[in-house]
Amino acid sequence: MSGHVVVAKGGLGRNLVLFGVMAALFAVTGFVQSWNVALAVFNMGLISAILALGVNMQWGYAGLFNIGIMGFVAVGGLATVIVSMPPVGEAWSAGGLGVVLGLICGAGVIAAAIMLWKRMAPGLARSVAMIVVLVGGFFLYRAIFDPAVARIEAIDPASTGYLGGLGLPIILAWPVGGLLAAGVAWVIGKTALGLRSDYLAIATLGIAEIIISVMKNEDWLARGVKNVVGLPRPVPYEFDLQSSATFVNRAAALGVDAVTASTIVVKLAYGGLFTVVLLCLIWLLQKAIHSPWGRMMRAIRDNEVAAEAMGKNVTARHLQVFILGSAICGLAGAMMTTLDSQLTPGTYQPLRFTFLVWVMVIVGGSGNNWGAVLGGFLIWWLWVMVEPIGQTLMGLVTAGMADGSALKAHLIASTAHMRLLTMGLVLLVVLRFSPRGLIPER
Repeated sequence: MSGHVVVAKGGLGRNLVLFGVMAALFAVTGFVQSWNVALAVFNMGLISAILALGVNMQWGYAGLFNIGIMGFVAVGGLATVIVSMPPVGEAWSAGGLGVVLGLICGAGVIAAAIMLWKRMAPGLARSVAMIVVLVGGFFLYRAIFDPAVARIEAIDPASTGYLGGLGLPIILAWPVGGLLAAGVAWVIGKTALGLRSDYLAIATLGIAEIIISVMKNEDWLARGVKNVVGLPRPVPYEFDLQSSATFVNRAAALGVDAVTASTIVVKLAYGGLFTVVLLCLIWLLQKAIHSPWGRMMRAIRDNEVAAEAMGKNVTARHLQVFILGSAICGLAGAMMTTLDSQLTPGTYQPLRFTFLVWVMVIVGGSGNNWGAVLGGFLIWWLWVMVEPIGQTLMGLVTAGMADGSALKAHLIASTAHMRLLTMGLVLLVVLRFSPRGLIPER
């Protein structure tokens, strides 16, 4: 027992040192560049840590290889528009009812097809009935849906051209984003979780691409690639702070101009909200992983056959953890869109950012919640800061070269690729010297 206590204390001390180093990196960023930059990186680090927690829950707890992360993040971002933007009355009058009826019709066709498949005996009759229902239902759905969409998108397309949202406080969109992502995960899980791990990865990536493609092309939903800008914010606007005489006087007393002070205060407010969410998630996930449920999930991950022999429903537990992890990713997506104050579907790049989140989990330590948080902060800091650091270093390296030199121009231009090179190097070094991550699972 005493040996275990010593190990635990040693691990705690190492973890504190690692997080202390991470805090020092943010402090150095603040002193060397600016506190605005440091806080901007820190806020996105908080969101990255939450994303890493969601993926860690799926991979670290259950061994599910999901590379459709950006699909769930996009659904969370969509929730902010649906919840917080004001409804466009003209668009609803022009085609809102038609869109609702079309969606109900589409859902009814799918439900009818599923019932036919289950109730009819296999054979030619079932195949013909399925074709009739699906083809006929598709044309009926399009006949109702398409004219309504055309009328909606014709309403002032330069600024609206979509239905809008519910006009509620945007902070309510965070749990809604998680719920929407959980619903999408349930649909995906019911169809794809029976697949082998490599096929599951391909399926989740493909479905993520479909989700993002729908968001880009269905303008009635969230303006597509025209983007939704001016989302409400849960924190004060910089202009409002700068217009306050009390705030300006306090900033002047501290020797800071009002513009800089206002941006720092807003970033601190965002950071406070995101920190509360992260700490609540950490507390809940730590409780879960140390509960009988958490021990069962690890047992299933380590040996599915043995767990099934002990009476555990492996498929149901996989679906459960897949939904929970995806809900966390949806929550992070809603928070990210809130921070940006705009929904830009074109920025959701599944392969690029999915790779980044997976690096966070692997480097931090899969199966360990604190490792996922550390990986989220560290990898995001590197992702943002490597390029300016690389430019500085390359400037020093090429300082003695003649202006106009082809080699000098090539070296300076190559700094744009420093990010991916650094991610690969960090991943290789960690896997070589700490294969289980910086904070491994105990």
